Amino acid sequence: MNGVLEVEDLTVSLGESELFRRLDFSVARGSALAIIGPNGVGKTVLLRALIGALPYKGKIRWAANTRLGYVPQKLDLDRDLPVNGRDFLNAKAALVNVKGEEIMRALRSVGLEEAQLSQPIDSMSGGQFQRLLVAFALLGKPNVLLLDEPAAGVDEPGQEQMNEVIHRMQSVEGMTVLLVSHDLSVVYRYADQVLCLGRGQNACFGAPREMLTPQMLYDIYGSPVSFHVHDAA
Repeated sequence: MNGVLEVEDLTVSLGESELFRRLDFSVARGSALAIIGPNGVGKTVLLRALIGALPYKGKIRWAANTRLGYVPQKLDLDRDLPVNGRDFLNAKAALVNVKGEEIMRALRSVGLEEAQLSQPIDSMSGGQFQRLLVAFALLGKPNVLLLDEPAAGVDEPGQEQMNEVIHRMQSVEGMTVLLVSHDLSVVYRYADQVLCLGRGQNACFGAPREMLTPQMLYDIYGSPVSFHVHDAA
C-alpha cells in the first residue's frame, strides 16, 4: 500500500436500507480527509465501518502498524457522573497501559492544562470537553485519528480552537486525520481530499477545489449551498 487506507467496493446497509454502495477512495499517510454530505447519508456509519464496528461488504485495508484513535459524535456517557477529567483519562490510560507522561503529551497536543483535569466533566465547557475527548483518543499513540463532527455543540471560539488543534496534529505531528464536518469553510481550508456522500447513493471524491463547487454541492445536498473562504486560505 502506498497510503494508510484503501477502500474498494464498500457497501454498508442498515436493516433494509443501503446507505452507500461500491464506494472507492484512498487516504495518503499524514493527510486530512474530510467527509461531507447532508444528514442521513451515512457519514457516521462510514467511520464506524472503517473502525470495524459495523458489518460491510467490500474491502477496507489499513496499512500495517496503523493505530486508530476515534472520537464519536455522541458519547454514551452521563456527564452528571461524579467524574473529573483526570479520572476520565486515567481510566483509558490503565486500559491501554500507558504512563502519566503520555497523558501529559496528549494534553499538550489538544491545548488543555493539567489543572483543568480537576474539573468535573459536567462543569467543562463544550470546547473543553471535546478537547478532553480528543486527548482520550490520543492515549495509546494512534497515528490515524477519526473524528465525527468534533466541533458540534461548541461555541464559535471553541470551534476555531478545536479546528486549529486538529490541523496542528495533522500538519505538524504527521497524524492522518479523517474528519466528518458540516463546516465547509474548514473543509476548504484544511482538507487535502474530500469525500462527498449524497442522497441516492451518490458519492464523489477529490480535492477541495474540485469538490466544493456550487454545482457539485448542489448535486450532493440537493439545494444551493455556499460557504465563506477566509482570506488566510
